[in-house]
Amino acid sequence: MEELDKATVQLLKNAFDAFDHEKAGVISTDFIGTILEMLGHEVDEESLKEIIAEVDVNGTGQLEFSDFCSLASRFLTEEEDDEAMQKELREAFRLYDREGNGYITTDVLKEIFRELDNTISAEDLDTMIEEIDSDGSGTVDFEEFLEVMTGE
Repeated sequence: MEELDKATVQLLKNAFDAFDHEKAGVISTDFIGTILEMLGHEVDEESLKEIIAEVDVNGTGQLEFSDFCSLASRFLTEEEDDEAMQKELREAFRLYDREGNGYITTDVLKEIFRELDNTISAEDLDTMIEEIDSDGSGTVDFEEFLEVMTGE
C-alpha cells in the first residue's frame, strides 16, 4: 500500500466500502471483478480466479482492505489519465441520459450496475443506490455519477 498515493488509496477505499455492506472490514471476493470493471479494467474469468487465489491465500472468499489494495495496485498505472477517463465517463453518462436532462435516474444506475455485475442481489443494489442517492431525489447528476465510478 506504501507505493500508492493518498488519492489512489482513497479511491480504492471508497470502492471497497461500497461493497463492504456489513462494514466488517472485508469484502467478498465475488465483488472483485465488478470493482475492477468499475475502475476500468476488464479481466476474464480465468485470470480473475488466479488473481483472487494469489491474494486470498487462505481461501476464505473474503479480502481485507490491505489485500484488496495489493490486488488493485496491479491494475493501476502510475499516470492514470484522469482527463481521458473523465471524458469516457461523460460519454457513458450521455448515453444513459437519453433526454439530455443532465441526470440519470437511480433505476438507470441500477441497470448499469447490473450490466457490470449480474450477480449483485437486489438488496445489495438497493443499499448501493441509497448511499449514492443520499438526498433521495431518485436521480444522479454527472458529478455524482463521476464520484460513483471513480470514488473521488
